[in-house]
Amino acid sequence: MEIKRKMYQRLLNWKTETKGTKAVLIEGARRVGKSTIAEKFAKEQYKSYILVDFNLASKNVKNNFENLAQLDIFFQNLSLEYNVRLYPRESLIIFDEIQKFPRAREAVKYLVADGRYDYIETGSLISIKENVEEITVPSEERKIKMYPVDFEEFLWAMGEDLLAEHIRACCKEGKPLEQKTHAKTMRLFREYMLVGGMPQSIVAYIGGNRDFYASDVEKRDILNLYRDDIRKAARRYSSKVSALFENLPGYLSTHEKKIVLSHVDEDGRYSQYDEPLFWLDDSMICNLCYKCNDPNVGFSLSKNDAAVKCYLGDTGLLVSLAFSENEISDQQLYKAIMGGRLSLNEGMLYENMIAQMIAATGRKLYFYTRYNTEKHRNDIEIDFLLSNESKTSFKIYPIEVKSSKNYTTTSLSDFKELFSRRIAKSYIIHPKSYMQEESITKIPPYMFFCLFS
Repeated sequence: MEIKRKMYQRLLNWKTETKGTKAVLIEGARRVGKSTIAEKFAKEQYKSYILVDFNLASKNVKNNFENLAQLDIFFQNLSLEYNVRLYPRESLIIFDEIQKFPRAREAVKYLVADGRYDYIETGSLISIKENVEEITVPSEERKIKMYPVDFEEFLWAMGEDLLAEHIRACCKEGKPLEQKTHAKTMRLFREYMLVGGMPQSIVAYIGGNRDFYASDVEKRDILNLYRDDIRKAARRYSSKVSALFENLPGYLSTHEKKIVLSHVDEDGRYSQYDEPLFWLDDSMICNLCYKCNDPNVGFSLSKNDAAVKCYLGDTGLLVSLAFSENEISDQQLYKAIMGGRLSLNEGMLYENMIAQMIAATGRKLYFYTRYNTEKHRNDIEIDFLLSNESKTSFKIYPIEVKSSKNYTTTSLSDFKELFSRRIAKSYIIHPKSYMQEESITKIPPYMFFCLFS
């Protein structure tokens, strides 16, 4: 089955706006659908295309990049190798998995300047410094990050296009869904949380008539690919990256959800783990969330590098990483989550999902806590901080994530009192319907994608 992706429209915008003056580089974690969307776009928007997969490219193809001083010969060799006729301004060349052959990325500068064809590059881990240290990164490329299938795209895949439109309309008007529709949509959201946004997992789930186990098999294959990437690509600190990755469910299942290095390394210091954390973030396997010490002055200006949460890039993958195959195979786990009865671990999944949704908007993740010395604990905890991204009229949107229907709003109230002049709107994400209570907007998680997109 084919999954409709928003990336398609972004590629259309690139084609229209640049008119061949820039290549486009689609960056993303493994298995998010980069190659699939690039080839679909090529088939539908061009007279012909060539897909050069550098996992499979022959020696002749790679040696052909020595002919950049004679581009007529370069394109002739490419056309003959793939048995595809190229048409000026009507053909597309895709360099797939370009991180496997950085020389091709460097060549983009000359190929774009030539102006005959359009170019799409796709890559996993492409921006990590090991992959580009020997080449000149071209300025003639536009980077677009691709994320897992979002909830709206999941609804499309499930044949719920009208429901997606209805959710957007209700959110815009500030009104709740009818209760029966709310219950149905919350069920779909929990399905999405379990299945995740990896296309292979969704296809297996839908193709198996909503079979969670079929989805889990695909997700475990993807997790093993990530483990292979960690072993191969992060050679200097692979053991640290691996330890952080495998311990993610443990961190996220705690109350504070912060990384505790003593769980990984008895003598671990953050100065030793900054590169491994960067690797996980830059590979788009994970989303890092840093503590903001003073939201009054902006998030990045008061970022605390030693206080960090690490969310998995896809919540469905987190489910398969956190629970054993035996726990999943007997269906009891799915039954508990679908019924909203997983307690603490469900909070972990909800928070990871909101982190995933924020990251997909291109925003950095920040949180806030205040330690009370008298109480010897944090007395304010805000899960996420967003802003209006203005440099002249900076405003804050604090967000708290609640997985149960019964909760308190003490932290949010105290935070609002502390930073009142900076706050634009306050949000609580909860399993109940949309409601506005005083100055707090409470929305179900299925509406979150409407707020900042």
